[in-house]
Amino acid sequence: MSNALKEYLVYCQSRVEKALEERLPSGQLLPQKLHQAMRYSVLDGGKRMRPMLTYCTGMALGIAPEVLDGPACAVEFIHVYSLIHDDLPAMDDDDLRRGKATCHVAFDEATAILAGDALQTLAFEILAHDPSMTTTPEGRLKMIIALAKASGSQGMVGGQAIDLQSVGTRLNLPELENMHIHKTGALIRASVNLATLAKADIDPVAATKLDHYAKCIGLSFQVKDDILDEESDTATLGKTQGKDKDNDKPTYPALLGLAGAKQKAQELHEKALDSLSVFGKEADLLRDLSLYIIQRTH
Repeated sequence: MSNALKEYLVYCQSRVEKALEERLPSGQLLPQKLHQAMRYSVLDGGKRMRPMLTYCTGMALGIAPEVLDGPACAVEFIHVYSLIHDDLPAMDDDDLRRGKATCHVAFDEATAILAGDALQTLAFEILAHDPSMTTTPEGRLKMIIALAKASGSQGMVGGQAIDLQSVGTRLNLPELENMHIHKTGALIRASVNLATLAKADIDPVAATKLDHYAKCIGLSFQVKDDILDEESDTATLGKTQGKDKDNDKPTYPALLGLAGAKQKAQELHEKALDSLSVFGKEADLLRDLSLYIIQRTH
C-alpha cells in the first residue's frame, strides 16, 4: 500500500466512523436492544472499503468529502445489513465477523434480522434526507435508484441467492463471475456510482470509465477474498477461514487453482487501471486502491 493511500485510508476510516456514529440511532433510544445491535454491527470494525471508494471517486472528480458523507454511510449501512443476514443460521451460519461475535450470536437471531432490516431502510432515508448532501433532488432520486438496484434481486441479494443455489455445484468461469458481479460487485459499483451521481455536470465518458473500473475491482475483490479463504487464517481475516471450502461453495481457486486465481486478480487490476486512463493524478488513489485490493492480507 502506498503511503498516500495509507494516509487517506486512515482519514476515510476516521471520517466515516464519525459519520456513521452520528447517523445511527442512540443505543438508549427505544427499542434499545435493536438500536444497540445496529450500533454493535456497524461501529468499530471493517475495512470501510466501500465508503473509501466513494471518497476516492469524489477526489478524482473534485467533490468535497463532506458532500459524500451521506452516500458513504448509506452504502456502508447496506453492506453491514448484508453481512448480518449472510451470517445467519439460514444463510452461512457463521459465528465470527470483523473479529467479534456475529450479531445473532451477540444478541439473538430475531434481533439480528431486524437490525439488518433497519440498517437497510436507514440507508435510503439518508439518501433522501441527509442535510450534509448538496445533491439536487433529481440527483438524490438517481442515487436511491442506483443503490436499490445494486442491493436487490438484480444485484447483491440476487447474487446471494445464486450463491446459495450453487453450493455443491461446479460453476464455469462466466457463471462464477456473474454470481460475483451481483453478490459482491454490485455494491462496490454503487459505491463509485453514488459519487459520480453527486456531480451534476460529470462528463458521461468519465462516469462510464469509473463504472467499468468499479466492475473490475468488484471482481478482483472477490477473487482475492477467495484466495485469502485458502491461504490466510481466522485471526488475520476476522472471520472463519476456510468456510467457503468447507461448505463446498464455488470459488476462483477451486475453478482456476491458486496460481490461476492470482493471475485473474492481476488481470482485473490491469483492466481497472486501463479504465482510469482518461484521468490524471487526481485518480491516483483509485489506482493505488485497485492494487491494494489484490495485495491485501485480510
